[in-house]
Amino acid sequence: MVPVKDEASDAASQNGRPSRYLPGLSAKLLLLTILFVMLAEVLVFVPSISNFRRQWLTERLAAAQIAALAAEAAPGGQLPSTLRDELLERAKVKAIAVKHADARVLIIEMDMPADIDASYDLRQASWLALIADALMVYLAPDDRVIRVIGDPGYKQGEFIEVVMGEGPLKIAMIRYGLDILGLSILISVITAALVYLSLDALLVKPMTKLTWNIVRFSERPEDPTRIIAPSSRRDEIGTAERELALMQKELAETLSQKSRLAALGLAVSKVSHDLRNMLSSAQLLSDRLITVKDPTVQRLVPKLIASLDRAIRLCARTLDYGQAQEAPPRRKRFQLAPLVGEIGDSLGLPREKLIDWTVEVADELEVEADRDQLYRVLSNLCRNAVQALESESEASGVGEIMVVARREGSVTIIEVADTGPGVPEKARARLFEAFQSVARKGGSGLGLAIAAELVQAHGGQITLVKNEGGATFRVTIPDAVVELERARRLSA
Repeated sequence: MVPVKDEASDAASQNGRPSRYLPGLSAKLLLLTILFVMLAEVLVFVPSISNFRRQWLTERLAAAQIAALAAEAAPGGQLPSTLRDELLERAKVKAIAVKHADARVLIIEMDMPADIDASYDLRQASWLALIADALMVYLAPDDRVIRVIGDPGYKQGEFIEVVMGEGPLKIAMIRYGLDILGLSILISVITAALVYLSLDALLVKPMTKLTWNIVRFSERPEDPTRIIAPSSRRDEIGTAERELALMQKELAETLSQKSRLAALGLAVSKVSHDLRNMLSSAQLLSDRLITVKDPTVQRLVPKLIASLDRAIRLCARTLDYGQAQEAPPRRKRFQLAPLVGEIGDSLGLPREKLIDWTVEVADELEVEADRDQLYRVLSNLCRNAVQALESESEASGVGEIMVVARREGSVTIIEVADTGPGVPEKARARLFEAFQSVARKGGSGLGLAIAAELVQAHGGQITLVKNEGGATFRVTIPDAVVELERARRLSA
């Protein structure tokens, strides 16, 4: 049967992701382990074969020494030819010479060759020379004749010298090399298997799990079921699994929030389109109220028209950008007290026996800001205060909202306080983030985020300065000159 790849595997291969049909870490690890163990065996084999050759030659010298002693002990120093040949055959040499005092004496010889191909002195040979000589045996002809000199070890200053064919040595070294090769292969396989199984269990499988989880998660990162389940390991792999799980969880939440924001943006655009048309109609109708002579109507109509104009401009900007993206503030100096009064009127403050409305803003106090944007900031803060007091009104009785403003040099400070329950502990960490600061049922979590964005656009700051016996928010708005100077210092 022909194996069939699924579409996910094809897509992974085309996108440069690891394919399960290609050699993975396990196969590469096995091959490298066998290679390195065999390399280690080669490094062990070279000195081993050198030592084998040296011992083999030493044994031949020892056998030759025994034959020389036998020849010297024979009457007249002559051995019968039969015994001589047997001794030389057992020693696997063709001639034996011994140095006595200052004289070199040929003790036994048989069929001496005309030429000697190489000479080796085992008394002063270095280990590098021994290794090179041993490797040369495998490359040299089989019929080579060599002379070997060694120390017999029984008298100071004497040595023994033999002439021999190298063929028996080569056969013995080949046999020894094959034995070493077979043993090396067996050791390599066993060692490679143990190392492979250990590393595969400790490293390769966890890394493979991490890799395929990343690939699987990248296909659908918004799916929380594809987040890796970290193991209980306490090493680097366990740390990587836990950090990956945390990162994937945060990414899934971020993507889910972005999807929610995208859907909300589309919905807001649709609502803003229809709402703008309805507000335009309401604006036309409100224009007719100007002709009504009632003093209350005459007092409220300008505020109504201003609120409708503000709402229509906000809907238009939402449609222009496709999202609630704020335009840069258009600063101008204006009195703050009338603006605060408009906010109180729009929220129906004060409310008898429910909410008291206290404003401590001097009539001459001016602020340099975008009037519409500052209206939205203070309106959101006051609306949050109203909602907090409404949720606690039955239990705590009459509540109070206070707006206090002052100037400190070139900075305007506005504080909005209430006597409600305050901001819950779980909402304080992300108080000014969208959809994160919902403190009560029915809230959208956007009011404080919008307020913070608008204040920051003015170079100011909004903070929660008190949360005991109610919440107190402080808004600081520096004048445009101060903000411009600060920007210049930062750029410099």
